[in-house]
Amino acid sequence: MLEQLARYDTKLRQLEQKDRRRRLCAEAGVDFSSNDYLGLAACPRLAAATMAALERGVPLGAGGSRLLRGNHEEHEALEAEAAAFFGSERALYFGSGYAANLAVLSTLPQRGDLVLYDALIHASAHAGLKAGRAEAVAVRHNDADACEEAIRRWRQGGGIGTLWIVVESLYSMDGDQAPLQDLMAIADRHHGFLLVDEAHASGVWGPGGRGLAADLEGRENVLVLHTCGKALGVSGAVIAGSAILLDYLVNHAKPFIYSTAPSPLQAASLREALRILREEPERRQRLHRLVRLADGLSAGLLGASSGSQIQPVVVGSNGRAVALAERLRRDGFDVRAIRPPTVPAGTARLRISITCNVKEDDVRALFDHLAAALAEISS
Repeated sequence: MLEQLARYDTKLRQLEQKDRRRRLCAEAGVDFSSNDYLGLAACPRLAAATMAALERGVPLGAGGSRLLRGNHEEHEALEAEAAAFFGSERALYFGSGYAANLAVLSTLPQRGDLVLYDALIHASAHAGLKAGRAEAVAVRHNDADACEEAIRRWRQGGGIGTLWIVVESLYSMDGDQAPLQDLMAIADRHHGFLLVDEAHASGVWGPGGRGLAADLEGRENVLVLHTCGKALGVSGAVIAGSAILLDYLVNHAKPFIYSTAPSPLQAASLREALRILREEPERRQRLHRLVRLADGLSAGLLGASSGSQIQPVVVGSNGRAVALAERLRRDGFDVRAIRPPTVPAGTARLRISITCNVKEDDVRALFDHLAAALAEISS
């Protein structure tokens, strides 16, 4: 082995010893791990719309950044339709949710501003904050009072900039909801902005699947991220907000300016996904029935439930989480172990994801096997 490679190999071995080494694993068994909540990723209607777009000449690749020749009419059509669907003044399409969070948080909060972010916010938000110029302070998870206290300390220390509050509406590892109304009131009271990442709520929750922040969209001090690769079944993300803020991103956000534009074909597919959300509410209704079933089974087995399509089974140790996931995969259920640093140390877990790709009998069978696996590992 090259001497220069040795340090990387050593760090990988250290991860192995802590049961934290990640490996790519092919899908196998009944889907209880994907974010394809509405089952749109393999939806025949979506596939047909994509084929039709190809046939009418929509290209696979953009060929350049949006500010060069890569700005396609499908991008602009998607952004107009997404803005109308979610109720915002304007929308801007990015290649991924990670890129969107990185762009927004590295660009909009300015030097002298304060960004308060929930302690469990996604890694992409951390990347954006690290690349940005504003002071960033973590606050206790879902604790609006902690936000007020942090603002008070900042002002007393001489802070005079603009306040930004950054949260997820539905947290990806715990499945719980943010107190959006309380946080909106704080942002209004302090003349600040609220950024809501709706990655796991878009398409699933809120009126017509518009998300948990649906009643806040359209306000000048609200930005909302809607991921397109989860319930919408395709890829990318849309930032919805005021025209001024989004035009500022077009002019200053390096992840937008210097990236090849997302595939115009993906944009065409997403337009169809939005139509499906409007025209097939039964998908969301079916998912909600499955969530209620899983919620009851989780409460009965674990004494707790999330109330959402994300059902965490916190077991503590990394090794135990890995062993449980492997046992369930052998039993025919695709469930993945989630370990630090994705979740806090000591909270390794299974993340059970409920989607329209399963049936009620599948959900019952999973919890039966989970109960047996927990009993076996505890004995």
